[in-house]
Amino acid sequence: MSEPTPALLARAQDEVAELLSDLIRIDTTNTGDTASGKGERAAAEWVAGKLDEVGISSVVHESERGRASLVARIEGRDRSRPALLVHGHLDVVPADPAEWSVHPFSGEERDGYVWGRGAVDMKDMDAMTLALVRDWARTGVQPPRDVVLAFVADEEAGGKLGARYLVEEHPDLFEGCTEAISEVGGFSITVRDDLRLYLVQTAEKGLAWMRLTAGGKPGHGSFVHDDNAVTRLCQAVARLGSARLPTTLTPPMRAFLAAVEDAYGIEIDPDEPEQALARLGSISRMIGAALRNTVNPTMLEAGYKANVIPGTAGATVDGRFLFGQEEEFERQLAGLIGEGVQREWLVHDQAVETTFDGPLVDAMVAALKAEDDGARPVPFTMSGGTDAKSFERLGMRCFGFSPLRLPPDLDFASLFHGIDERVPVESLRFGVRVLDRFLRAC
Repeated sequence: MSEPTPALLARAQDEVAELLSDLIRIDTTNTGDTASGKGERAAAEWVAGKLDEVGISSVVHESERGRASLVARIEGRDRSRPALLVHGHLDVVPADPAEWSVHPFSGEERDGYVWGRGAVDMKDMDAMTLALVRDWARTGVQPPRDVVLAFVADEEAGGKLGARYLVEEHPDLFEGCTEAISEVGGFSITVRDDLRLYLVQTAEKGLAWMRLTAGGKPGHGSFVHDDNAVTRLCQAVARLGSARLPTTLTPPMRAFLAAVEDAYGIEIDPDEPEQALARLGSISRMIGAALRNTVNPTMLEAGYKANVIPGTAGATVDGRFLFGQEEEFERQLAGLIGEGVQREWLVHDQAVETTFDGPLVDAMVAALKAEDDGARPVPFTMSGGTDAKSFERLGMRCFGFSPLRLPPDLDFASLFHGIDERVPVESLRFGVRVLDRFLRAC
C-alpha cells in the first residue's frame, strides 16, 4: 500500500466542511411518519449528483414515496476479495430553531465548527466519506477491495424504510460484503496531552420501543374511583422510570474498562463502574448506559376532559438490552410493568456484537496511530442503535468507525440529538485522513 500524501488529500480536506454544510441545509427531519417527514429524496439525489460529478455511478431506491436510499460500489484492485460496506444515514431528528444559537438547518461554519442538525449524527461521516471518494476518483486511487457506499433513509426511526428495506428487498447491492463501518465510533477521549482513547464500537444494544396501555373503568372525575387507568399506568411508568437494572459486563465493556484502568491508573469496581467512569466527563453517560439494560418512559397519553376518568391510558417507553440479554430483559420488564398493563412492541430489533480483532481492526488501529501518535484504540458498546442491526443480517461484522479527534473540552455526548449540534472542522479533516489510510489498507 502506498502512503497517502497531503497533496493527494488536500482537496478532500478542503471541501469536507463545505459538503457537510450543504448536506445539513437539506432538511431531512424524520418524525417517524412519512407524511410529515421530508428531504430524504432530495438528500439522496444531492449525494448522487456529487458522486456523478466525479464519475461514480449510483442507484437510488425508494421504500415509500420520498423515503430514498442510495448505494454505489467502488471497484477494488482485487475483485476476488470480500467487499467492505461504508454506510451512513441521511435523516436527522427534529430540531426547534428557537432553542438554537444558529438555525439548525443553516450549516453555518463559525468558531472553527460546522453547526447544524446532523453535524454529529451523522452527516459528518457522510461528508467525510463523500470528500474522500471524490478525491480518489479525481486522482485515480483504487482501493484494495470493493467498497460499497450506502447513504440511507429512516435510521432515526429504526431503519425499516431505509437499511432494512434495502437488506430485505435489494440484498444483491451488498453482494460480497463481509464487514461494515458506520457511525458512533473512532472518536477520542483525552486522558492527557500524550494519550487519547479512541472508542471503536464493536457492539450496540438491542432496541425495544414499546407502547404500554392500561385499562380501567371510565367515570366521573368527582367520584371515588378504585379502577383508574391513569393511576395504573402511572404506577407502571414510575417503576420503569426509577428502575436501575443490574450491571452486566459484556466482553467489549470489560475490555473498555480495562483500558480505562490502565490509562488512568485506577482500579474499577466491577459492581459500581460508574464511579470510575465519571473521570471520562460527559461521555460517561453514554458509556454508563452500556453497562446494563435500560428502560425510560418518553411519552404519555390519557384522557380528554378534566372531569372524565378515561377508560384507557397509554405510554411510550424506550427500552434497550445488551447482547445476550434479551430474555433477561423480558423478565425484568414483566416484573416492572405489573398486572393490568398491556405491552405492544413499536420497534424491536436485535443487539449486535463482534470482536475487536482481525485485519480490519488492525487497519483501524494503524490509521489512527499514524495520524495521532497518542492514540490508543479500544472497543466499546454503544447504548443506542444504528443500521448495523440491518446489515448484520447479511452476515457482516459491523463496527462504529467515524474517526474524529476531538477537543478535550468538547461535550461530545450532549451533541447527539442535542441543541447546538456541531463538529470541529479540524476533526473533519482528521477523519478524512484516517479514513483514507484505513480504506487503502483494509
